[in-house]
Amino acid sequence: MPDDAKELLRHARTVAVVGLDSRTDRVAYRIAKYLKEHGYTVIPVHRGQHPAEEVLGEKAYASLRDVPQPVDLVDVFVRSEQTGPIIDDAIAIRAKGVWLQAGITNDAGLKRARKAGLVTTQDRCTMVVHRDELA
Repeated sequence: MPDDAKELLRHARTVAVVGLDSRTDRVAYRIAKYLKEHGYTVIPVHRGQHPAEEVLGEKAYASLRDVPQPVDLVDVFVRSEQTGPIIDDAIAIRAKGVWLQAGITNDAGLKRARKAGLVTTQDRCTMVVHRDELA
């Protein structure tokens, strides 16, 4: 893994988790809960979220562009073919980085993000990296 992605995770405070909803049996929920328990502010982002809905005690948003605060890291839990617009939104909101979870890749999208100055990584799990390399 690129050291800059690990360093971003080390120093990030606010993580927008795209694909996170209230289903507790989902991987995104389990990993977001872990991140929150380890001091990160987790912002749930999921298309179709009702604006009043909360996940893990945090207000949920339907889009990254709806999030009213700065985001350090965009942690993505959607199919690879759906990541392009999310990466573009991460660039638009000036997130510091985009992390595509294990099994998710988008070389072209991450190239755009790097060109815009974002730190990127793909096909890696934030929880595993935090637990095994940063905790």
